[in-house]
Amino acid sequence: MQAEFWLERWERGEIGFHLDDINPYLRQYWPQLQVPAGSRVLLPLCGKSLDMLWLRDQGYRVTGIELSRLAVEAFFQEAGLMPEISVIGELQHYAAGDIEIFCGDFFALTAAGVPDLAAVYDRASLIALPPDLRSRYVPHLAALAGKSTVSLLVTMDYPQVEMPGPPFAVSEAEVRQLYDGLAQVQPLAVFDVLAQNERFRQRGLTRMHEHVYRLQFS
Repeated sequence: MQAEFWLERWERGEIGFHLDDINPYLRQYWPQLQVPAGSRVLLPLCGKSLDMLWLRDQGYRVTGIELSRLAVEAFFQEAGLMPEISVIGELQHYAAGDIEIFCGDFFALTAAGVPDLAAVYDRASLIALPPDLRSRYVPHLAALAGKSTVSLLVTMDYPQVEMPGPPFAVSEAEVRQLYDGLAQVQPLAVFDVLAQNERFRQRGLTRMHEHVYRLQFS
């Protein structure tokens, strides 16, 4: 999946993956991570997610990384925030209060950009990537994390042959394989969500589940 694909999706406004509310799994399961207030939380491939505002309001320092400049600028504009913009390495850096977003390639983000990273929230990153990029994404994410870093991971699983991604199907077995040796994987919940997703039924899906995990990096 080339960068141009996602940049064009934002340019055309084809952002069905964007939620107009806080993700309910974040509200329900974030407390189980027991992340101290004031800690830094990373949202990879954050888009213009409202979840960043919710995490800020819980007292966290929020760091996003997003490829699309349109998405980053839309987030701050819609939130009524005026960011300061600078360049850090290969990335543009937008910051307003306790929210900052790096704009550019996720793989250009270094550990120096997210010091003292306490937690990661991944709702739509892993499932946005095809297999070859998933196998690069997870080790890079682990390199940004410390041994005390935890993560709330949300994935989608369905028969991949029934629909081309994105979003891509990522099974629990693949999650465990990807994070093997990098993090402990604890399943928290599984939800059958096909009935609530007409657009996926129209694309031919016969089964779709969302999985919620707690990860502990090692």
